[in-house]
Formats: sequence, structure tokens, C-alpha cells
Amino acid sequence: MTRPDDLLVVLAGQQNAGKSTLFNLLTGARQHVANYPGVTVDKQYGEYRDPSGRVRTVDLPGTYSLTSFSLEERVARDFLISESPDLVLNVVDASNLRRSLHLTLQLLEMRLPVVLALNMMDVAERLGAQIDQEQLGRLLGVAVVPTIGRKTEGRDRLRQVIRAQARAKQDAGREAEILVRYGDLEPEVVELAELIARSPGLESFPSRWLALKLLEGDEQAVKWIHTRLLTTDADALLERAALMRAAFEAAHGLDVTDQIVACRDRVIARFLERTLRETSDGSPTLTERIDRVILNRWSAPLFLILTVFLIYQISIVWGYELTTYTWPLLAAFREVIASLLPSAGFLVDPYVRALGLWLVDSANTLLNYVPIFLILFALIAILEDSGYMARIAFILDKVLHRFGLHGQSTLPLILGGVFAGGCAVPGVMATKGIPDHRARMATIFSVPFMNCLAKVPLYTLLLGIFFVEGKTLMMFYISTMTIIFALLVAKLLTVTVLRGQETAPFVMELPRYHAPTLGSVLRRAVDRTWIYVKKVGTIVLAVAVVVFTLLQFPGLTSERKAHFEQRGHAAVALFQDALAGNPYLAALQDATLTDLVNYYDDYRRAKLNAKSQAASQAVEARFQARNPEFHPFVTPPAGDQDARAASRALRALASTRTTLRRELREETIVHSVLGRIGRGLEPLTQFAGFDWKINVALLASFAARESSVATLGVLFQQDADTNASLEERMGAATRDAGATSLLAVSLILFFALYPPCLATTIMVKVQTNSYAWMLFSIAFPTALGLTVASAVHSVGLATGATGLQMMTAVYFSALALLILVGLLSGRSRPQAPEGLLARAASRG
Repeated sequence: MTRPDDLLVVLAGQQNAGKSTLFNLLTGARQHVANYPGVTVDKQYGEYRDPSGRVRTVDLPGTYSLTSFSLEERVARDFLISESPDLVLNVVDASNLRRSLHLTLQLLEMRLPVVLALNMMDVAERLGAQIDQEQLGRLLGVAVVPTIGRKTEGRDRLRQVIRAQARAKQDAGREAEILVRYGDLEPEVVELAELIARSPGLESFPSRWLALKLLEGDEQAVKWIHTRLLTTDADALLERAALMRAAFEAAHGLDVTDQIVACRDRVIARFLERTLRETSDGSPTLTERIDRVILNRWSAPLFLILTVFLIYQISIVWGYELTTYTWPLLAAFREVIASLLPSAGFLVDPYVRALGLWLVDSANTLLNYVPIFLILFALIAILEDSGYMARIAFILDKVLHRFGLHGQSTLPLILGGVFAGGCAVPGVMATKGIPDHRARMATIFSVPFMNCLAKVPLYTLLLGIFFVEGKTLMMFYISTMTIIFALLVAKLLTVTVLRGQETAPFVMELPRYHAPTLGSVLRRAVDRTWIYVKKVGTIVLAVAVVVFTLLQFPGLTSERKAHFEQRGHAAVALFQDALAGNPYLAALQDATLTDLVNYYDDYRRAKLNAKSQAASQAVEARFQARNPEFHPFVTPPAGDQDARAASRALRALASTRTTLRRELREETIVHSVLGRIGRGLEPLTQFAGFDWKINVALLASFAARESSVATLGVLFQQDADTNASLEERMGAATRDAGATSLLAVSLILFFALYPPCLATTIMVKVQTNSYAWMLFSIAFPTALGLTVASAVHSVGLATGATGLQMMTAVYFSALALLILVGLLSGRSRPQAPEGLLARAASRG
């Protein structure tokens, strides 16, 4: 329930002004904050309380203006108009006031109560800028509060001013109307504003601001007029605005938008002459000196490639070594869960135990990679906080443009996982900030090719099995090849189904370099890893339950069950015959053979996990106490020949039982619903080298990418009670089946081109508002991935090439094609309208 003293405060500001940092500072929220423009791609909500009541706070997308130039600008503007906030906290970069104040003037023209937060004051002072804050506030007619968001300075003062200014209810619109006069355009602005003010239905709009929008030809403003007025009145008003615009441009040879931007810029310049004093000696700043090297046309690509290489080398290659420490912990956790579940049966386990261990194995397979992700996310956070991530967008802009993408496609691609560790869902969501439709659609279909977080476990698994020596080179191929594929696909789409759509110029601010803070980097790494862990605990486990059910249903026929039971009875009979006359057979009078075999299996796993002599002795003591009668079967006393014979018989029985359980489980899976589907797909996938198990894992991964490894983990489980790692189990099973590194490369390439997961396809539908495009996002990558994987596997078999040799051939072939397509693409960028160029210039 909203109380009278409750406030609605919105934060508005340009990209990379520290707006999200102040939002976190005010509300205590832990929103993703980075030194990269456009991190906030939608409205973020939070709240805090002051002595007078609750303050609901909204962080709007970062925007340089309030036009309909991009979706972020429309989202911010529509919220300001529709919600009528009590106050707008305009966050500006104190070190770049001339660019920042353009948005401030537009907010004031909207008659919104504004408080100006001069953020990054420490940066401004370091650059030699001295700002007369009181004088700036008097000129603008607003309260001004200096802040340093990343150092948590200014929060209390900001909260006090927000409450005080909201109570004052000052008419910011009155001051705003006299701040900027538009020269030769002013008569048209005044006349059109009067017409708007007299039009019933437009009372909620600031008349002068709406007049400017109509003179600019703003599409959304035109829609508002049509929505709020009768058809004849709307047509008359819009026709009058169009005539004014045409007459002005014909008389002055100047675009209306250019005139508006120029007049605002002159006002800002006059204000800064009276409020800003710069004491810098004019020498290059640290950022400028670094950029001379980092952004040099020759060295920039080298730094970019080196960055990608180091990220994968440190996180995937070196980080993988940490899994040797995490797996024993996960194995111990599995032992605890197994001890709490019903005991295993001789051939068939109780359903609760089978499902429980399936879920634990699915989760453990993925949780084993947590150390890799912690390192990976920390490295990405360092890139974001340092400011280099924005440089990557700048470096890639010309390249992206040649392939039909846009400089602003960089953020969606990064979120999708250019460096791995991303997710296609936020990547596709972030495409709404791309101003032109063609580049936006091309980016939507390119983002799923990136190395999202969920693909990394499968890559790591296959490299750990088949490419122990060439892991570094393979990870470099994988990390860069997906970008090559994405660019080629984007080019293909833009010259075919997306042909004819207009493009827009690339505008992005390069932030100053900042030293990442240890706390921010660690918090981001932990937060993102925790998101991954929660996904394992929800989506992946839900998929695991479905897959488990589909792999068990409908089960074996009664004849096949009887066959396995008969073989089990035969194994038991052999055991009993071997112990005929043996005194240790008496120990089994009050126990079942199943209990003894389970005891033996538990003992064997515990001994394998014991890494020291002390641990091994502890295992002996624990199992001696657990069942003294069974212990001689697993550790025969010295010189006791009967115990030795009993132990040999038990090992034979346990080995036969393991074989029977494996055969029974595999036959059950083969004849299950999912197994039959996997078998049915083999005629299509055999050319890529995929058998039914891989097909089943790939089908499961459509719901969640992580499920591919989780499903493989249990499909290649030699025994339900083994604690061997997936690399050990799958490596042994695949090598026994004749699998080679060539199959691994085929699977890697298919997985890299595989359709987006279910959540991403839903987001494609949301962003494109089309089921046809959603289906296209599934069908096209499937066909492409299967074609590439089949070609690589078939050629490799025909030539006798190894997996690494084929991967190298594919990589350099794709790279050559990329270079050829890039060279053949037009070198010149499309020219934007003059008004757009003026607007871009105003953004610094």
C-alpha cells in the first residue's frame, strides 16, 4: 500500500556515468555494475527507507537523450511520461559535463523535478576540473549533489536532498522553458507548443517538449498524437508541424535536429564558462596514453587475441587442474547421500535410490567445474571494470559492420559469451538496444553461437579426454571459431532474409580506465557462479528427472527381466559352490548376498578415495566396526586360506553382478522412449559419428545446455555406485567403443553450432514477436551444425586425419572465408541523416 510520504524516484543518465552504482548505493541492491556502457538493458527496481517513509527507486536504461533513436531511449522516455515520478535523479559524469548536460536540459523541458548528481567527482578533480556546484545549480534551477559512487561517498546527502526536493514540488518545467531558446526555430516551437496546449487530450504532455519532438519528426510522438486526438485534429497538427519543419530546413539549409542540438550545446557552453575551471596542463591523461597502444591499428588485434588466449589459458586450462581437488569432495558428498538412500538391490535398485543417485551424479558432473567458472567470471569482471570491454566494442565495430552487424552488437555478443561464461538469454535481450532492425535481427541469431556458460563443461570434458596435450590450442580454436561462425552466419542472413533493412551509425563512449577493486571482482565472480549453481539446482535437475523417466519407460519385457534374473541366480549358485565347506559361509546365514556385495562395493570405493595411509587405515577401522562378519571377505586375515577363497569368490560375484547391472541398464535405456528416439536419429547422425547415447545427450541439452554433460555422465556410468569421474568413465567407455579425437571434434563443432536452448528460443520469440523466426532459430543451426560435423567426420575418416588436424583445417578454412567475405564487403559505412550525425556528435 502506497503511503502519502512514499516517493517514486527514477535514476536517469547517460551510459557509463555510474548510474547503476548509485542505484546500488541508494538501495543496497546488488545489480550488475561494470565500467562498460549499456550494462543496464532494462528498468531495475529497488527501494530504501528514510525517516519520512519509503522511497521506491527505478534505474532506467542508460541513455544520452530522450528521442526514439533506440529502444533504451524509448523505454526511459515512456516511463518518465507514463509514471510521472516524484523526482528524477539525473546522474551525470562530472568529468564530462558538456556531453552529460544535454540529457539534463531535456529532462527539464519535460517539466520533471530534477536533482543533479555530479558523480565521479574524484575523476574530475584528478583531471584538473573544478566545478562551482552552487552556481551550476542556480543556472539550471536544480539541486546539485557531488557523489563518488564507487567509493560510497554522498549517499546520505543524496537521500536528504531527494526527500527535500520532492517535498518542495518545484516547477522544474518553468525554469527549463527559459533555459534554451532555439534561435530561428523558436517561433515555430512557440506556435506549435500553443497548439498542443489547446488540444484536448494532450494535457499530460509538456507542450514545449512535445512541440520539439514533432518538429524533429519523432515517430513515437506522432503515434501519441494519433492516439490522443481525433483523426482530423491529429492530421491537422501533424501537417502543421511537417510544414514548419520543411519551411525551416528549406530557409536555413539546416536540419531541425541539428539546430536543436546546437542551441542546447551553446547554452551548456555558456553555463560551463561560468561554472567550470580546468587547471590541467594539457598533457595526455593516463587513459589517452594507454589507448595510444591498446587502440593502435596494428597492436589492437594482437592485444585482443592475447586477451582471449589468456582468459582461456588461465580459466579453462589451468583452472581445470583445480577439479582434482573438488572431485573428491563431491564424491564424498555422493557417499553421504547414497548412505541415506535405500540399499541397492542385487540387479535392480529401488526407484528412490536410482533417481536419487541420478540426480546427484547429474549435479556433481556440473558442480565439478565451479572452480573454472569462478576464475572465468573474475577475469571477465576485471575486463569490465577496467574499461577494456568497451575498447573491444570499438576495435570490433568496423569488423562487425562488414558482416552486417553493428558496433552495439558487441554487448549482446559479450553477454552471450564471447569469452565464454555468458548466457544467450541476456545476450538476446540486450539486442533491443541496437537501433537498426537488420543488425538487431542478425545479432539475435548470432548470439547463440557464442560460448555460453553452459557449453564450457562439454568442451572441458572432451578436451580432458581426447586432447590432454593440445588442450591450449583447442581452447583457442573453440573460443575464436565460434566468433568466426557467428560473423559468417550474420553476413549470410543480412544478404538474404534480412536484406534491405537500414543500418545506423555506431555511437559508444570509451570510459576511462579504472583499476578493478578486489571486492567488486570477487563479488561478481561469486554472484555469477551462484547463478550457475542455482541453475544446476533447478533447471538441470528438472531436466534430469524428465530424462531419467524417459530413459526408464516403458522398461524391459517380462521375458528379458527373467533372463537377467536367471543369470543372476546362476552367479549366486557359482558363489555358493565356490564356498562349499568354507566356514565363512556361515557368516551369511543371517544376511543376504546383496548386503555382502553392497558392503564390498562400498569398501572398494572408500579405499579408492583414500589418498593416504592414515585414510586407508581409517577405512579399515570403519568397515570393521560396520560389520565384523563381512570384513574378512574384503580384507582376509594373513595366513587364512578360507578367507582368501571367500574373498576371491566374492570378487567374482561382484564382477558378474556389475556386468549384469550394466547390461540391464543399457538394454533398458536402449528400449526406452528417449533411447528409441536416439536410435531413430542414428541414420542422420551416423555421418557425424554420433551414436544413440550422444543423440540422447544432445536432445536433453535443448532444455538446458548443461544437461548434455549431466546426461553423458549417467549414460556412461559403468555402475550406479561408482565414484569415478566422468572423464574416467566416458574416456574408458568411448575408447572401448572405438571413439577417437575425430569424434570429439565433430561433437564440439556440432555443439558450437547447435540451436539455442529452450529459454533462448523463447526469448527469440519475445524479441522478434514471431513464431516463424523462433522456429528458424532452431531449424537453421541444426541443419548447419549437422552438415559441418558430418563433413568434418567423413573427411577425417577418409583422409585418416586426427581430431586436432581436422580442427586446424576447419579453423583456417573458416578464417580464410571470413577474410575473403570481409574484403569483398563494402568498405564505406552507410551515411546517416544529418540530424542523426548531429545527435551522435552531441554524444561526445
